[in-house]
Amino acid sequence: MTETTKTHVILLACGSFNPITKGHIQMFERARDYLHKTGRFIVIGGIVSPVHDSYGKQGLVSSRHRLIMCQLAVQNSDWIRVDPWECYQDTWQTTCSVLEHHRDLMKRVTGCILSNVNTPSMTPVVGQPQNETPQPIYQNSNVSSKPTADENANLGTVMRYEEIELRILLLCGSDLLESFCIPGLWNEADMEVIVGDFGIVVVPRDAADTDRIMNHSSILRKYKNNIMVVKDDINHPMSVVSSTKSRLALQHGDGHVVDYLSQPVIDYILKSQLYINASG
Repeated sequence: MTETTKTHVILLACGSFNPITKGHIQMFERARDYLHKTGRFIVIGGIVSPVHDSYGKQGLVSSRHRLIMCQLAVQNSDWIRVDPWECYQDTWQTTCSVLEHHRDLMKRVTGCILSNVNTPSMTPVVGQPQNETPQPIYQNSNVSSKPTADENANLGTVMRYEEIELRILLLCGSDLLESFCIPGLWNEADMEVIVGDFGIVVVPRDAADTDRIMNHSSILRKYKNNIMVVKDDINHPMSVVSSTKSRLALQHGDGHVVDYLSQPVIDYILKSQLYINASG
């Protein structure tokens, strides 16, 4: 396949990021590497979208802190950025709403129609001159101030192609996939949109049996072809890293925290005295 006929992908990860770990960043890297190896996809951007404060999870620190920690974690990445839109809403947003927001935003910014996973679109957009080098679609955003409605993504310069199929895919671990099987936890209409229209890239954790998980949900079985499971090293060292382990390590003064969190994030946590007390 040529570069212009491959599906261009933006990976979107939603979650608490309380705090963001090396495992979260490796999840993006592993997903990108796997999608590239299939020969069908080009990953052009990654988005970290921390959950709103009103999500109500016990021990969830303020979004102000979580946004800064996320920004510190991706500051050296040339393709992953932090988006504050979800945190800046009046209340908690569903994962489906976050996906739809970014889809609609990209429609406005790129001028192309983003395809659903089941209905590929090859809609022509304004082509760029052949001698012009495309710029990264995302630049790291500054989370220190609240953006306006038109500036909330700080997208920078976008790539333009003569023909493009662009998709936003939800990036998640197998634990989130398994949560789809819990009765009443997810709105079924939202699940249909997330898996049926957008699609999911799953990075397994702790050697999880993703086939078994998908067989436990009628919606996951229905859209099994829209769920891409990253198949690389099943014993990847970052697959066991979690925010929970990181918080416990911080509370107990465990030196292994350096294996879980990047140094700038650790420095910020210590400076701001986050997670240090057992109460969270």
